[in-house]
Amino acid sequence: MNAIEIKDLVKKYGELTAVDGVSLEIPEGDFFGLLGPNGAGKTTLIRILTTLLKPTSGQARVLGNDVVADPAAVRNVIGVVPQAMTSDLDLTGFETMDIYSRFYDLPKKERRERIDELLSMVGLKERSGDLVATYSGGMRRRLEIARGLVHKPAILILDEPTIGLDPQSRHVVWELLDKFRKGDRLTILLTTHYMEEAESLCDHVAIIDYGRIVALDTVPGLKKAIPQKDVVELTVAGVDMEKAVERAKSLPKVTSAAYKDDSILVSSDHGAEIIPEVVEALRGMGARVTRVTLKEQTLEDVFIHYTGRPIREEEAKKVSFLLGAGVPTKWGR
Repeated sequence: MNAIEIKDLVKKYGELTAVDGVSLEIPEGDFFGLLGPNGAGKTTLIRILTTLLKPTSGQARVLGNDVVADPAAVRNVIGVVPQAMTSDLDLTGFETMDIYSRFYDLPKKERRERIDELLSMVGLKERSGDLVATYSGGMRRRLEIARGLVHKPAILILDEPTIGLDPQSRHVVWELLDKFRKGDRLTILLTTHYMEEAESLCDHVAIIDYGRIVALDTVPGLKKAIPQKDVVELTVAGVDMEKAVERAKSLPKVTSAAYKDDSILVSSDHGAEIIPEVVEALRGMGARVTRVTLKEQTLEDVFIHYTGRPIREEEAKKVSFLLGAGVPTKWGR
């Protein structure tokens, strides 16, 4: 069974189309990433899936529940972590979790056990009695992830969960998400501006631009589909460059080779793997290899290939999709 099924989904604001015929299937247990610049339609799509916004046309189902016809059933099976910090600064960590769990009518004993378990997992058990106002940004984000899981949802939806966090806190959040995903067999849907985040965490990634899905595959599959390859640059001396290029081309896994000045440029889908073979082959011809550098193909290369521009970190804004994100740019987004 698919956790999420979207078919021909459209959302219009007047004449502007924010989501333009999106069709998508996310299998149960998948860690799915949604990449796109601001205004691409990510947040609008998330708001539809979380029942905060009705589509203009098309259909979206979450664990078989239609988001329009049965929104209550959808809300019972999803946990949501919005982009902006929404935890109340005047509550303690425990109170934050307790109030949220009461929304789902968890029995008192089960509620307490679940809260203690989650706060321990996110490293906040010792700070559970402290006001959220005393927490760092990374601690608040960990609390909000725990809060979104308190009712044991089958699907966790995160909208830019690490925006504004320092690199160390970001990696802590990544480790938590991976741990929760494996332990609870969650399906996770993540929107992000961070290529490293998507590359590290996601099983599948969809790139959305101008309201349409322009690419969808595993991270290795997306990389393999574009013409750019890993490039190994070797600075060499004492060898005929044209012969060296021909020798490099003859090696398995090498897709092309060329030379520029005193460097040989070798392209491959397996950049790191071919370095020893290329170096050995060149030395066998009497070449002195004085320097080797590798530029590996990245998800950023894939994104640029499909959208024509990079995602810039400064594009990400600290706004909650609960509080109006998803409005087209010309209307203030």
